[in-house]
Amino acid sequence: MKFVFITAVALGAISWGLFELATKPVAAAQEPGAQSSAVFDAQGKLKLPDPHVFRRWVFVGAPLTPNGLNNGHANFPEYHHVYVEAKNVDAYLKTGSFPEGTVIVKELTRVLDPTFPDGSRAEPSGRGFFNGEYNGIDVTVKDSKRFAKTNGWGFFTFGHHPLPYAEAAAEAPATECAFCHQANVAKTDMTWVQFYPLLRDKDPLK
Repeated sequence: MKFVFITAVALGAISWGLFELATKPVAAAQEPGAQSSAVFDAQGKLKLPDPHVFRRWVFVGAPLTPNGLNNGHANFPEYHHVYVEAKNVDAYLKTGSFPEGTVIVKELTRVLDPTFPDGSRAEPSGRGFFNGEYNGIDVTVKDSKRFAKTNGWGFFTFGHHPLPYAEAAAEAPATECAFCHQANVAKTDMTWVQFYPLLRDKDPLK
């Protein structure tokens, strides 16, 4: 009888310990940015993000500077559809800074078949600019150790052209991307938040 009682107590203690482990939050796993979605190969190149994954992230905006409004030679003539993981958007809204491991994906689309000199076209909704074909992917990764020379962010381009894109990309030279970000948006964690209402206004629905 005594043995049965001791066994029952022991089993109860074990069960309670397992319950605590199952229900206790794991801080490292839940911390925003603790685990990055960026994947690098053995050469240090960033692997192309999976569109089926990043298109389910938070869509923060889509700036457009079309050729038709820039004498036919805009530096970035496509729509820039920008996606960020929800946990990292939440962290930015709370702190004004993105956590380590943040990945920002910029998916490009051409302006749909312009019919007017300014690059616009007429549709049932009116004259304007509309999304055309996919035309490239750029990615930014926050890693203060890996990208210490460029203020903690690495910039990658998988091609500015129609599909398919490169399967992996080396870090872009600082003079191509990082320099412009450092010079113009260093105060907003190297990100053009003024173009993204969700990040710029912090809580646009209030």
